[in-house]
Amino acid sequence: MAGSSNGDGDKHGAPLTGRRGWWRRVAAEYSGSADRPLGSYLGVMAAYAGFAGGLGLLARSLGRLNSPRAADIVLAGVATHKVTRLIAKDPVTSPMRAPFTRFADRSGDAELAEEARGTGLQKAIGELVSCPFCLGQWVATGFTAGYLFAPRATRVIAAIFTEMAVADFLHFGYSAAEQAQQ
Repeated sequence: MAGSSNGDGDKHGAPLTGRRGWWRRVAAEYSGSADRPLGSYLGVMAAYAGFAGGLGLLARSLGRLNSPRAADIVLAGVATHKVTRLIAKDPVTSPMRAPFTRFADRSGDAELAEEARGTGLQKAIGELVSCPFCLGQWVATGFTAGYLFAPRATRVIAAIFTEMAVADFLHFGYSAAEQAQQ
């Protein structure tokens, strides 16, 4: 029956045979009626793997593979937290997310809630850029690359974002203390 998915073909009537057919069947069974762009997610994962793998190979070929210092890990960890929130939630960075997301509401002090829009790769990127948890590995990889190729400059940049994160927590603590006194 053309146009339906009865196990013999996809929703457009194409046969579900071979590798592409197997993948379409798996994606349809996984997603159900939800729009889950699994192929685009694979593309995003492949891009990350290529980026990280290429950085690792370049660092090795240049003799730059060093064990990270504990202080650098902590500094980059806090900076990663701040950078991912800036990219994913800050109103000022919303123009970068706008091609992939739709404004939904404010989600807290100086933060926005946005929804991924579109289909396929647009939706996958929208989900990535609006989720600080999803962005974390990309940003952390960037800081790690910085430590490998430009450690002094990376420490300065990481320190700036770490200082901003500490200031944010102090602002929230101060606000909570003020509200507790009222």
